[in-house]
Amino acid sequence: MKKCLIVVDYQNDFINGALGFETAPKIKDAIINKIKAYRASSDDIIFTMDTHDENYLNTEEGENLPVKHCVKGTPGHEIQSDVKALMSPEDKVFEKNTFPSLDLGLYLKNKDYDVVELCGLVSNICVISNAVIVKSALPNAHVVVDALATDSFDHPLHKKSLDVLEGLQVEVLNK
Repeated sequence: MKKCLIVVDYQNDFINGALGFETAPKIKDAIINKIKAYRASSDDIIFTMDTHDENYLNTEEGENLPVKHCVKGTPGHEIQSDVKALMSPEDKVFEKNTFPSLDLGLYLKNKDYDVVELCGLVSNICVISNAVIVKSALPNAHVVVDALATDSFDHPLHKKSLDVLEGLQVEVLNK
């Protein structure tokens, strides 16, 4: 069985930076355990990074979320240090300037993964939108999100997002 883990935007600005929130650091151990398990099984691991430039506030997203964050080259753009320490040169990294990554979808389209699991931040924005990308690229893959390895600053919306994921035929663990 061919598996892939996608770690979505576990970056400093979403944990303790410009858009950080109190519960974001609490999922770190679950993400680390998943990375270690996938690595031990020689399964693939992909990372996405929310990536903006100084012009962010002039974008559609910036007009709707006017908080400069994840600017390339800043500490806030970096993947959290304990998670970053587990990255391997073989891991694919997708920098994306909006919620989902079309490049991720195009990359996955040519893969034969049986299972794709997503974790990271933020459940109701980037995790859910990248899960849709995965479902589009790999319609026959089993897509999984572990509720213990994702979170949001908006807890009611987080719970609704997990429901929507289930409605999209994504298996939600530990709900």
